[in-house]
Amino acid sequence: MEKTNKKILIIEDDADFLNILKLKFSSEGIEIITAKNGEEGASAAENEKPDIVISDVLLPQMDGITMAKKIRGFNKDAQIIFLTNINLKDSEYEKDLKKLGNFKHWIKSDLKISDIVQKVKKLMLS
Repeated sequence: MEKTNKKILIIEDDADFLNILKLKFSSEGIEIITAKNGEEGASAAENEKPDIVISDVLLPQMDGITMAKKIRGFNKDAQIIFLTNINLKDSEYEKDLKKLGNFKHWIKSDLKISDIVQKVKKLMLS
């Protein structure tokens, strides 16, 4: 297993899902930081300067879109991936997403954990 120097922040309020993702990425040699809500996520992103941020949209304390906009304020280069079951297109968030700029949106229920890891690894290489 080769070690990467990329750092990923995962923000997810489902503790089981968060732990599974952390375990999978860690077993691939990827450094993982986690947060359970939007406030923690924004703070962790500011302190840790991750290369990739993977976040749910529906989070306690601060939703993922608001958090991502906050992160963009101090980290323009982080790749942001919304991993959620919400169809963001035609949602109440659509206007805010336009201001956010470059991001990816993956539907959680369409992907297996291994798919998520592979997609992120591909992004890390690009």
